[in-house]
Amino acid sequence: MPEPISLLKQKREQLRRAALERRAALSAAEIHNLSARIVAWLLRNFPAPPGSCVAFYWPIQNEPDLRAAAEIWRKSGAKLALPVVKAARAPLTFRLWRPDCATEADRYGIPVPKDTPEVFPDALCVPFTAFDGAGYRLGYGGGFYDRTLAALKPRPIAIGVGFELGRVENTFPGAHDERLDWIVTETGARAVR
Repeated sequence: MPEPISLLKQKREQLRRAALERRAALSAAEIHNLSARIVAWLLRNFPAPPGSCVAFYWPIQNEPDLRAAAEIWRKSGAKLALPVVKAARAPLTFRLWRPDCATEADRYGIPVPKDTPEVFPDALCVPFTAFDGAGYRLGYGGGFYDRTLAALKPRPIAIGVGFELGRVENTFPGAHDERLDWIVTETGARAVR
């Protein structure tokens, strides 16, 4: 007999909270070192050819910092984009980002490009708080990335990015949860089968 939805929501919230607590305990030096290892795996597995567009995220709450990878992708001729929340319960949009572009804080205080064109990413770096071996993730609970991956046609390559300390046996995915194509942590890059 399947578990009631409220019990699954409670389990997911407990997993999210525990993963965020483990991540919050990391020192700035640990985050820097782990992020550098993640960047190395990203660059080795996702070279971002000239003309392609890669969406990354601005790091918040001790997330891995991918800005070093973004800089190398940019220098190789790829376009970069950052996600923009336009409305609650809506898919994200993506705006072109360059190091010299003006930014403004969104409703969550995260820098987003100001007055740059919207672009369509070929690859999308998706942050997670927790993940499982089946390729599902937990974010912060807003569902923005799941709605985005469901809406984008063709769907970009979805690269889940986070720390290995977020690994759990099961994220208890719901019908709306989108499976990632890749999981990248400091221990490696794994295609989801």
